[in-house]
Amino acid sequence: KTGGMQITQLGHSAVLVETAEQRVLIDPGAFSDAWHGLTDLDAILVTHLHPDHADPKHLPELVAANPDAKVWVEPGVLNAVDLGGRGKGLAADTSVSLGSLTIAAVGGTHAIIHRDIPLIGNVGLVLSAEGEPTFFHPGDSLATVPAGIDVVAVPAMGPWAAMKETVDFVRDVDAPTGFLIHDGLINDRGWNLLAIQIGNLGPTTLTDHRDQQPFTL
Repeated sequence: KTGGMQITQLGHSAVLVETAEQRVLIDPGAFSDAWHGLTDLDAILVTHLHPDHADPKHLPELVAANPDAKVWVEPGVLNAVDLGGRGKGLAADTSVSLGSLTIAAVGGTHAIIHRDIPLIGNVGLVLSAEGEPTFFHPGDSLATVPAGIDVVAVPAMGPWAAMKETVDFVRDVDAPTGFLIHDGLINDRGWNLLAIQIGNLGPTTLTDHRDQQPFTL
């Protein structure tokens, strides 16, 4: 855990972020199993209650296997997944500290899937520490654009978004670097098309980390 921030993309929206002092997992969902068995986590964070972000079957095992980890989740997750009594709600416009790392929650509402589907909560997560890049994981919303982001996780495709909205989101965040998440519903052809188009139309250099190997910023 020395040097810059290290990120490992673990499938769909699951992202492991390691700073000099902390090891944090975001959105361990059911569309990925690469996060199963992780230990030595300092925090487990969940943006919203959908099972592709909070796996109701395997997330309780992860929490139990990381007895020292803080478990901070969008408040709606508390009643949706068994967190062993350790879950704490992380509401929009609040922040928590984990050593030198600050975790700020932004937004508050999941993107509209259809007007007939009730809205749920969603918090985007901004991770920042002195001397480290600032990382933004939006969960399932493109509505909130925090300032000063160095690397952004960009939802590639969901039933709640169109590419034109994603491009505008990337332009508004204006981060120098980023990578696609929320790609569990598309094949390689779709991934490549979206990566090229979003990369060409926005200011952010998108890199491919689907090999699930850590990369340093």
